[in-house]
Amino acid sequence: MTDTLDHLTDLASFIQASPSSFHTVAEVARRLTEAGFTELDESADWTDAPSKKRRKPMVAKRFVVRDGAIIAWIRPPSAGPTTPFRIVGAHTDSPGFKLKPKPTTGSQGWLQAGVEVYGGPLLNSWLDRELEFAGRLAFDDGSTALVRTGPFLRFPQLAIHLDRGVNTEGLTLNPQQHLNPVIGIGSPADADIVAHLAGLAGRAGEQVVGYDVVVADTTVPQAFGLNGDLFASGRLDNLSSVHAGLVALLRRALIEPVESSTSVFAAFDHEEVGSDTRSGASGPFLSDVLARIAGDATVSDRTRAFAGSWCLSADAGHAVHPNYADRHDPANRPLVNHGPLLKINANQRYATDALGAAEWSRACAQAGVEYQEFVSNNAVPCGSTIGPLTATRLGIRTFDVGIALLSMHSARELCGVDDPAAFADAIAAFLAPA
Repeated sequence: MTDTLDHLTDLASFIQASPSSFHTVAEVARRLTEAGFTELDESADWTDAPSKKRRKPMVAKRFVVRDGAIIAWIRPPSAGPTTPFRIVGAHTDSPGFKLKPKPTTGSQGWLQAGVEVYGGPLLNSWLDRELEFAGRLAFDDGSTALVRTGPFLRFPQLAIHLDRGVNTEGLTLNPQQHLNPVIGIGSPADADIVAHLAGLAGRAGEQVVGYDVVVADTTVPQAFGLNGDLFASGRLDNLSSVHAGLVALLRRALIEPVESSTSVFAAFDHEEVGSDTRSGASGPFLSDVLARIAGDATVSDRTRAFAGSWCLSADAGHAVHPNYADRHDPANRPLVNHGPLLKINANQRYATDALGAAEWSRACAQAGVEYQEFVSNNAVPCGSTIGPLTATRLGIRTFDVGIALLSMHSARELCGVDDPAAFADAIAAFLAPA
């Protein structure tokens, strides 16, 4: 069993290192490399793939990066073209804001930044926080660099004296009019956000020819509450799952290989905007990698491998909200610190079916972890995950799980201190069934 506080400390460190999907992938890659995994280039020949003509016994611990996504795997020595996969899938992105082209703006003596809403954030939760820019820059020589500013911008709320009805009539935010963050004072003619970002990478602004830069909360993750049993942080959706899947894979790498399957960890980008990208779950990344892991497998071999495979789709779910209990199903009311969730939806917004429920029950029992079931109120439709996308693209049996949160899609979300470690334990048992 994972030590709860050690795991929570490591999760906090992981989140702080991961303000953007690109930083998340860099941190995952760093940890994998330290654990003895080797990075592969998609454009190179993967010469250690299994072959019917080549049965060299070896444990392969590899990973490959595609933009803001990463896939890592552990292939046992006896793996062949029909060896099934045990896949843990998650996503690296979180809802928020992205930097627009021509981003340096201003009004009334204030310097501001042009940003675009990304996904479905709770807009009001981003007000009056010290935020940072973080992401990837592309330069005119073909190189790239990751940058982050630290505290740099803020969405200032209008004072109550100038909006007397805000507490009784509600807050209305027009994203184009009201969500232009301040970054300083002065004239836009005398400032350049892109040049500032380039300077962080030791380059000149005119060398930047493209960027993928998001806004991230800079507040440190923190345990709190009467008994210290609550945990608040930005990006728990879905870095809590990325971290749990990574921890489980690294733990799996320390034990003797399970000869019956290849363990895979896939963290995709762009889930919050539909996953329809080359690095998203609807793209070809996972199928491409699985095909190359399988080597010279025929279509029949691959079908046989997929028929014996499982995918665990890891994404955060909802805890029952004490102030909005009517928004939840009356019989299924998950609580934080009562174990991870098995997410179920009749309309297949989650991919869980009876067989998936049984597989999750087995993994949790093996890990000594209790779990809870989540289903939506019929009058409040749920979101979706990478689970149905993966099941549809590959035909692999898939189920959806995650830890319970309050304030999902807020700039700062809340979970229980016990659930992240329990979730990692259950995922580790899924990857290495007894």
